[in-house]
Amino acid sequence: MSKSPVWHPFHQHGLGEDIPLVTHAEGAVLHTADGRRVIDAISSWWVTTHGHNHPRIMQAVREQTEKLDQLIFAGWTHEPAETLARGLVDIMPDGLDHVFYSDSGSTSVEVALKMALGYWHNRGEPRHRVLVMEHSYHGDTIGAMSVGERGVFNRAYEALLFDVGTVPFPGSFPQPTYDALERFCGEGDAAAFIVEPLLLGAGGMLTYPPAVLAEMRAICARHGVLFIADEVMTGWGRTGTLLACEQAGVTPDILCLAKGLTGGSMPLAVTMATAPIFDAHYSSDRSKMFFHSSSFTANPIACAAAVANLAIWREEPVLDRIATLSARLGDKLDALSQHNQVINARQCGTMIAFDVEVGDDAGYLADIGPRLRGHFFANDVLIRPLGNTVYTMPPYCISQKDIDCVANVIAAGVESCARS
Repeated sequence: MSKSPVWHPFHQHGLGEDIPLVTHAEGAVLHTADGRRVIDAISSWWVTTHGHNHPRIMQAVREQTEKLDQLIFAGWTHEPAETLARGLVDIMPDGLDHVFYSDSGSTSVEVALKMALGYWHNRGEPRHRVLVMEHSYHGDTIGAMSVGERGVFNRAYEALLFDVGTVPFPGSFPQPTYDALERFCGEGDAAAFIVEPLLLGAGGMLTYPPAVLAEMRAICARHGVLFIADEVMTGWGRTGTLLACEQAGVTPDILCLAKGLTGGSMPLAVTMATAPIFDAHYSSDRSKMFFHSSSFTANPIACAAAVANLAIWREEPVLDRIATLSARLGDKLDALSQHNQVINARQCGTMIAFDVEVGDDAGYLADIGPRLRGHFFANDVLIRPLGNTVYTMPPYCISQKDIDCVANVIAAGVESCARS
């Protein structure tokens, strides 16, 4: 086969690594053109919740393709979008009464930031500063990069990024986080604080407790600073509950959802907002409308997939499956943590992670990362380590046999890297 013209994301083509061709998938398993059965241990970048090609979702997609494929959403609407929006308002925390559609996690964050800044602008209040958490990651568009950790991800684009106020990651001693957030909020120009609740993904699968999330929310509320919860990855059960915010009893002013919104089957995102956010843009003055859209906003086929996902959550024991999977993964993490090279073992719902300690090789560009990824690939397991951080976050339908296989492959990889 001739050389592919495809430019892959987060992939250094200069290393000459194999790029497998996947032909079909089912449940937690991918099948490749060369006949391999590969366990998808990271839900294809954290999106696939109920499993690949879930029958109910696929049926909804097929049916919608026979009705309406695409429609301009500026001043027009369609049944899947209306049904989905009402379903989201019903299932999400009270007060998040307005649903704005986009097409990815990054764009849902961009929308959230624009909503927050538009809120203060339309009220005539000079609040413009966005507050963020150290080590956070919110996407790869300009606004999303601006509110994420600065480093190798975005060093080349530094000139495009806007300034933010950064609070330290809570760790085991959160008081410095509280103090910094209190100080920033008290300066009077803070518009919003955006945070990944309980679990920071690309920043290294870092975790912090619900009590910290609740206190950060309380600090923002005291100062009238809008609280944005980026649940693009943590939502839809990943942390053990529908939303991570539930565990802290927190309702954000603005909520970002994507990935598992369609069960991982189609690209779709929403940004949900409370009435005050919407009302600040509601006017007979056209200059105060919310100026954001994309061509495929609220694509009917994607919305139909998300409606089917909501039905699965309403009608099937999804949380029971998540609890069972979390317990099984916890058992595996306990065993893996016994290896001498494994440090900082941690779990948050259906995510388990640990760091591999081999000399001073650490961080996102640690040499051990590609070595581990190569080992996992050679043993038919899809895992992409974050540098020296190994994690797994499988679909909720994964079998015990495949969990055992993934754990054994991880253990062998850690041992191999320790010997080399």
